[in-house]
Formats: sequence, structure tokens, C-alpha cells
Amino acid sequence: MAITLTETAAKHVAGSLSKRGKGMGLRLGVRTTGCSGLAYKIEFADDAKPEDLRFQSHGVTVLVDPKSLPYIDGTELDFAREGLNEGFKFNNPNVKDECGCGESFNV
Repeated sequence: MAITLTETAAKHVAGSLSKRGKGMGLRLGVRTTGCSGLAYKIEFADDAKPEDLRFQSHGVTVLVDPKSLPYIDGTELDFAREGLNEGFKFNNPNVKDECGCGESFNV
């Protein structure tokens, strides 16, 4: 079981945490929503909850709640710039189908 970040994503997160001036890492999970069922939830983590699972990737801590892990286990998080747009890209091997707008997925 693992969640990883590309080097580019790790540099972006580390830089954002530094600018923010606080935080221990990134919290990644899923929530039920959208036309395909699940959507990614990502936010800065200021502290860890006792039940959180911790992963280290390129010096960045990623926290995941145990209920989300089966849906995102093996995911690699990347950060990409395409033209004027930039954002995280989820390379999740568990995804079976995504909605047309790319906002949600199912496994």
C-alpha cells in the first residue's frame, strides 16, 4: 500500500507549505459526489489524526484516512502545467471509469 508523489508534485507541495508558513504535509482522500461516484479531496494537513495512514514521498508527508485508502492505493500524484492551467494529476490504477468532465471517478 502506498501513495507517492512525483518529484515535481513534491517540490510544489513543499514550496506551498513553506509559503503558507505552517503544515506538516498533504491530506489526500475521496468523497462521494459527481456523476461517477467519487471525487478526490486534497488539502494541506496541519496535524495528523490518530487513524491517519502516513506515506513519505520525496520528503513530503501524505496523510490518508483508512476509508479512502482502498480507492486510492497505488496512486501517484503529479503536478503539471499545461499552457495557462496548472494542477494536480492523479495517476490512480484503481479507476475503472471517469465522468466526461473529469471531476469524478469510480472503481
